[in-house]
Amino acid sequence: MTQPIRVLIVDDEPLARARLKELLSEESDMAVIGECRDGNEAIDAIGRQRPDLVLLDVQMPEPDGFGVLRAVSREYQPAVIFVTAHRDFAVQAFEANALDYLLKPFDQERFRLSLSRVRERRRTGATELDAELVERLESLSSRLTPASERYATRLVAKVGWRMRFLRVEDIDYLEAEGNYVCVHQGKQSFLTRETMNAVEEKLDPRDFVRIHRSLIVRLDRVEEVEPLAPGEMVLTLRDGTKLTSGRSYRARLQRALDLPS
Repeated sequence: MTQPIRVLIVDDEPLARARLKELLSEESDMAVIGECRDGNEAIDAIGRQRPDLVLLDVQMPEPDGFGVLRAVSREYQPAVIFVTAHRDFAVQAFEANALDYLLKPFDQERFRLSLSRVRERRRTGATELDAELVERLESLSSRLTPASERYATRLVAKVGWRMRFLRVEDIDYLEAEGNYVCVHQGKQSFLTRETMNAVEEKLDPRDFVRIHRSLIVRLDRVEEVEPLAPGEMVLTLRDGTKLTSGRSYRARLQRALDLPS
């Protein structure tokens, strides 16, 4: 007997989650294994439960749907159906089998069409997300989202089996450490399993600047800057920490701190 398709529902609206659950209850080959209210819960649940399909809301409390996709291990990619209330997304008119979208409010017929694409994906053994489609969706989302809402207000670090939420306003600087990023807050430091590029995208450039391929610093923590030759600078933070910038980052550091050329 064929195993049911294991489905994870991710949406910050209780009524939306209930509606999806109700529709799925009428599909004999679908089994709901969990519900998540935000992106952080989704990342954790996908890693632990390995669903076959994720019904993923686009705009949620951080991280949003795209942030969830970026955080999912490339070694494991579930099928994804985006769910959105923004009619602008319909302009994209995707027809990809590996990834679909549902525009709220949607009817049962449209929902079943999305599920048929998931079934086809399973039948053919497709495992890759449509990267081009994700990129188009993310670009559109950026244009629809006010600048003040595009950046994270907290990062997530794993401490043992627990998830620790780190307020961005408390961060002094971030440092690459192997496959992790070490987040420094005062005398404490925490590891988050993300790349420096991914973390940099989450941080508001009005508050943070990358000064080295392995260093990002919060601007209001910088107390003193000492130029070095050739092209490097030593930044002294409020707590006395000294960080050395890379030569190729000199121009962006000068702009960020409004330093003379």
